Amino acid sequence: MTDVIDQSRIETAGMPRRSYRQFMYVVLLTFTAPMEEVDYALPDHAKWLEKHFQAGEFLAAGRCNPREGGVILTRPMSRAKLEAILCLDPFALQHLATYEIVEFAATRTAPELSALNEAVLA
Repeated sequence: MTDVIDQSRIETAGMPRRSYRQFMYVVLLTFTAPMEEVDYALPDHAKWLEKHFQAGEFLAAGRCNPREGGVILTRPMSRAKLEAILCLDPFALQHLATYEIVEFAATRTAPELSALNEAVLA
């Protein structure tokens, strides 16, 4: 897990200071069980992912290569909300994976994500 940097202490020459209301996250899943158990839970995990894509909370998700886990990219939200969401992942409920949460503030985005970037900045 990463520490949150106090934005008020960062000085950037000639740049206006920006404040971030909520962070986006990269969630790194690492499987802790045999692949047979992971594969058995995969349909339920896929339904869980779909629920959160439909709710607009996740932007991207997929397997790592080699297949030792996965990655989820989230929209801005509170860390507490993300942790509550992750606790209900079938992989978490069945103790099949661990989660590393990386917080970041999107200060630059591709044009197709510009609306998202504007929502993050105060």
